[in-house]
Amino acid sequence: MRRCLVVGGSGDIGRAICDQLLQDGWEIGVHYNSNRPDFHPSSSCTYIQGDLSSPDGIDAFLGNLTTTWDAVIFAAGTSLYGLFQEATDQQMDELYHIHVKSIWKITRHVLPGMISEKHGNLVVVTSVWGEGGASMEVLYSSVKGAQRAFVHALSKEVGRSGIRVNGIAPGMIDTKMNGIFEKEDIEAIEEEIPLHRQGQTREVADVARFLLGKRASYVTGEIINVSGGWK
Repeated sequence: MRRCLVVGGSGDIGRAICDQLLQDGWEIGVHYNSNRPDFHPSSSCTYIQGDLSSPDGIDAFLGNLTTTWDAVIFAAGTSLYGLFQEATDQQMDELYHIHVKSIWKITRHVLPGMISEKHGNLVVVTSVWGEGGASMEVLYSSVKGAQRAFVHALSKEVGRSGIRVNGIAPGMIDTKMNGIFEKEDIEAIEEEIPLHRQGQTREVADVARFLLGKRASYVTGEIINVSGGWK
């Protein structure tokens, strides 16, 4: 049976991805921090707790993580909205560890097994802001930009080993993370989006499903926007 680790499996996008993988017959490892989700069939799920916002938390998570996976999807994340000059060192460190350092260390942990098998698949859920940047979300845009560079660079390094590395860049998706916006703000954003609506988590999950599948066997080093045309 194919095995996929979903980092951030308790978030809205992560949950949608887990649901899709289970429907497709995957066995999944579900990473969560404080809120453990429940998926069915539960026999196909292994739950792994981990606080990825600090070096100690990342190392503790790795200590409970096996190295044998066919695929890993990185969907963990948290946003930070506010003026850049008001950001604290702690906020900077947490965003860096969750969005960048944990991806580096988890990937380093699982890569030897994938290289040995000459097969593997890594998918990073980044953001459209990683390319264009967003006012009031400078730190978030910065770490998402680092994720994009990671996808492009690693794909060139491990392609000869049969490992594909891709990214998904959501735009405005209807998730709890975007609950910081008032109704009027969301309506204004929807006016800017060519499809005039927010995206749904299942639409991100559908792209993840594609990237893990045989139909994407010649796709690597790519970032696929799921943004309704919004940039």
